[in-house]
Amino acid sequence: MSNGGANRSILCIIIFLIFGGCAHQIPKEALQLTPESLKNRQLQTRFFDTDEKTLLSASAAVLQDLGFTVDESEVVLGVIVSSKQRTATSPGQIVGAVIVAALTGVLMPVDKSQLIRASLVTHPIIVDVDDKAKCKTAVRVTFQRIVTNIQNQVSRSECIIDEAIYQEFFDKLSQSLFLEAHNI
Repeated sequence: MSNGGANRSILCIIIFLIFGGCAHQIPKEALQLTPESLKNRQLQTRFFDTDEKTLLSASAAVLQDLGFTVDESEVVLGVIVSSKQRTATSPGQIVGAVIVAALTGVLMPVDKSQLIRASLVTHPIIVDVDDKAKCKTAVRVTFQRIVTNIQNQVSRSECIIDEAIYQEFFDKLSQSLFLEAHNI
């Protein structure tokens, strides 16, 4: 091996070591679920004694009744994504911004609007392959919101964890499935 070939090999090894050391490692704790994860999943998930297609249809109707517009729906995958636009203006936040502006002369941006998204996923659970009356389906719905301020900048993006919201959705879904099952 010539001296030029050895130099190239050494140069390649050095470059590999330099760039290999720059690779970002994912911290182990980033991939671990928090203690709240299980609690949130239980809040967001229910099981119904019905087929997936019926459950998706009833879920879409409930979301629309709650003011959501269905943005995407894929029955084969068991997915519905919907959204609604609402105001995020808070009188307390406006009063605080006025006080800060009066004291400092600095305009503080306040929240203007929020996009609330609902994502719903179903999963059929096979109880008895031969008996369709024994079908069960799991449904998980999550609500998120993206809040923008008067400068059209995102001020908050968060998952909504409010037991009352999930309870209302699942109560309405149960009622809808009951009415549909009895052709009412």
